[in-house]
Parts: sequence; structure tokens; C-alpha cells
Amino acid sequence: MERLQKVMARAGVASRRKCEDLIRTGKVRVNGETVTELGFKVDPDWDRIEVEGRSVHPERKRYFLFHKPQGVITSMSDPQGRPTVADYFREVKERVYPVGRLDYDTGGVLLLTNDGDMANRLAHPRHEVDKVYRARVKGVPGSEALEQLRKGVMLSDGRTAPAKARLVRIFRGQALLELILHEGRNRQVRRMCEAVGHPVIQLTRIRLAFLTLERLKPGQYRELTAEEVVRLKKLFPR
Repeated sequence: MERLQKVMARAGVASRRKCEDLIRTGKVRVNGETVTELGFKVDPDWDRIEVEGRSVHPERKRYFLFHKPQGVITSMSDPQGRPTVADYFREVKERVYPVGRLDYDTGGVLLLTNDGDMANRLAHPRHEVDKVYRARVKGVPGSEALEQLRKGVMLSDGRTAPAKARLVRIFRGQALLELILHEGRNRQVRRMCEAVGHPVIQLTRIRLAFLTLERLKPGQYRELTAEEVVRLKKLFPR
């Protein structure tokens, strides 16, 4: 169940505030009854909503897996005119938005959707959704540095939650690390690696939950299958 004005706004009736005005002034009916209460909740899949006599059809839920390139802002707009993820979704009728964030200089798996409930559940650390990163770092972390990453690193905004960290390979005085986190703090992987003395040179998120970059080049996206959406929803039992 969702607030009536939220369902109306998502269906493209008007802005959330304008939808509230329409409700207050008695111009909205639900299942044939006029509704003026802003807290009124509806089931968009079952309830019949009318605004000034016209039926409102809820926007269908869309889910996209995007290979975000480096040098792209995880935002729908940017006042500085830099490329944003929205630039890649101009052909999608529904207004989808990113779940969580990837830094400007970080590439990899990013999910975009117009399903707010799904987005909130995926982003919340209590659901412990795996976020898997590959980080190329300066120097070669020893066992002590890796153990710090696993136990949690003290940052300016507090200690990080325990993570999984392993050394994938070593080359030319650098190392490739794989880290699995459940948190999503700002620039967290970069800050963690910096704190243990091994700054990140390049960073890619290679997996979110069970979703990977398979067959997607930077800048490409695909819509999730119905089976993948069901599988995602099963991660968050109500």
C-alpha cells in the first residue's frame, strides 16, 4: 500500500505537491469514492483511481542493469554539465533512477529502477546485499592490511562494518584486490584502502547481489528478466 499522492505523481499526473492539492480539493476518487485525506493509501495494482473523471494508470515497474562507465555522475542531472547516468536512458519512457551510488571515477554494476520500495531495500545495509568490487591499488597489501579491511577500518565517519577482502594478483608493484561490502558510504572502498596505506588506482564494482556485468560493455544496459526481479524480491522477505 502506498500514499495516494505518491502513486499519482509516479503515474505522471503532476508533481507530488500538485497531486496533494488535487486531493485536498476533492478532485480525486478511489473506487468511486471521493478522497480528501493526504494520508490515504491505495494499492496501485488493484484500486481504481480517477482524477477529475479520468482514470489514472500506474506506471509499470522497470528494472535496468547498467554498466556505468568511469567519468559519469550517478545522478539524473548535474549543474556542472558533466555526463550523468540519465544521458544513457533517454529512450526509456519511465523515469528510472539509480539505486545507491558509484563515484564519478568508479565504473561497474549499477541498478536503475522506478520501484522505490525495491530501491530502498537494496540500498539499506541491514539487508546485507553483497556489493563486490575489484580495486587496483598501489603497493601490495600484506596480511595485516588485509585483516584490517576484514575487521573494519576507522574512517572519519566511524568504523566500517566487517568486509571480505582477498588478494587476487600482484603485478608491477601493484595489487588487485577483491572486496565484498554490505555498506554504501561515500567513496568507502577508496577511503578504506587509503586508510591501510594502499590508495586505489582503479575501481570497478563487478557484482551487486547476483547481478554481474556479463556481456555488458561500459555504457550499455539491459532490462532485468522477470525471473531476476522475482529473485531480487526474495532477498527481502517481509
